[in-house]
Amino acid sequence: MISLNNQLEIRHLHYFLVLAETLHYGHAAERLLISQSALSQQIQRLEVIVKQPLFKRSNRSVELNRAGQLFKKEAEIVIGQLNSSMERWNLALEGHSGMLKIGFVGSAMQEYLPKKIKELSERHPKIKFVLQEGSNQIQLEQLEKNLLDIGFMRSNEVPEIMNFKSVAVENLCVVLPKEHPITNANFKSIEQFSQESFILFPNQQSQLYYQQIISLCASHGFMPKISHQSIHGPTIFKLVESGLGISVVPKSLTLATKYKVRFIELEDEPFKTELFAVWKKKTNNEALGIFLKLLGSKI
Repeated sequence: MISLNNQLEIRHLHYFLVLAETLHYGHAAERLLISQSALSQQIQRLEVIVKQPLFKRSNRSVELNRAGQLFKKEAEIVIGQLNSSMERWNLALEGHSGMLKIGFVGSAMQEYLPKKIKELSERHPKIKFVLQEGSNQIQLEQLEKNLLDIGFMRSNEVPEIMNFKSVAVENLCVVLPKEHPITNANFKSIEQFSQESFILFPNQQSQLYYQQIISLCASHGFMPKISHQSIHGPTIFKLVESGLGISVVPKSLTLATKYKVRFIELEDEPFKTELFAVWKKKTNNEALGIFLKLLGSKI
């Protein structure tokens, strides 16, 4: 067990993270406004403290070794927690009773999330909240680093350190160019689009949602031909409007579009899309506990 008393300092973690990001002593030192030799000494001191080399070094390159990669994750968590604590302290000085950092996918902000945020504001006006849009993957990374307190995403595939709760279930909708020959009047099934090019959310960004679309098409006897991918609803709508393909999106994402597209809601399909709230199991943020109660859950 490493004894860190009077040894490990916040600056060691900060210096390490900057070097881990740049993988270049000169660039890291320039960003930190210290000399390259001073940075090298501090990194060496850190490695003595943790009793492990953290980088692979050569005359031409610097890269993290396995110990360094693992240490980076922990250092990000510590720095994230420290920043969150200082933010809460400053907010308390200003008269706020807490702070909540909320991540979300774009469709969550169309219908579900605004109502909950309004309810939080009305019941607890002294809680300050910050909103940040991001993909499922980005939200999970930020939750792990304590850069978010809660995320709203279309995935329940989360690390063991996190809880999740389904908060909304909705139908899928096919997105078509406005002049597409298939309309609600002559639509029978999604099999009618088997020869179309599809514009979808990337698999690596939203695996659960992506697989639902694949399964939906497979249930009608075809695999979609994917021509483009995007994590942004407006980009998908613009591509569809331009005739570059069709798409399938959550119904909530169709509520505020101004693009020249049409929607066919897949009301009779068993395939639905769910919105999940995701948060860390271990947290000392009282504002998160209050918000979770509004969602019908608890830490």
